[in-house]
Amino acid sequence: MYAVVFYKTEAGNEPALDWFRALDPEERRIVGYELRLLQIGFPVGLPRCRGLGDGLFELRCTLPNKIARVLFFLDDDSFIVVHGFIKKSQKTPKEELETARTRKKQYKFQVEK
Repeated sequence: MYAVVFYKTEAGNEPALDWFRALDPEERRIVGYELRLLQIGFPVGLPRCRGLGDGLFELRCTLPNKIARVLFFLDDDSFIVVHGFIKKSQKTPKEELETARTRKKQYKFQVEK
């Protein structure tokens, strides 16, 4: 089974975990459930999860009245959750993807130190 690890900045902040904690309890339960399914059943395909390129994946979570996305990548036997957001458009916004890519690079740099 894979571990779920939230990305941590060099300053010790965990932006994806902060986003997760800011969800209301029902939304947190749904996202947590989806992460758990991912842990025990990866790889899963559409509609639950899809690759975004560059080793990034998108976990799709349907919440009451909105849709959440959790962006992550694999590192050995762990899912590194680098970003989460509420989807407001048909396509994943470039800014959200760029945030995830930047955090992935920073994570890799921190691990190599």
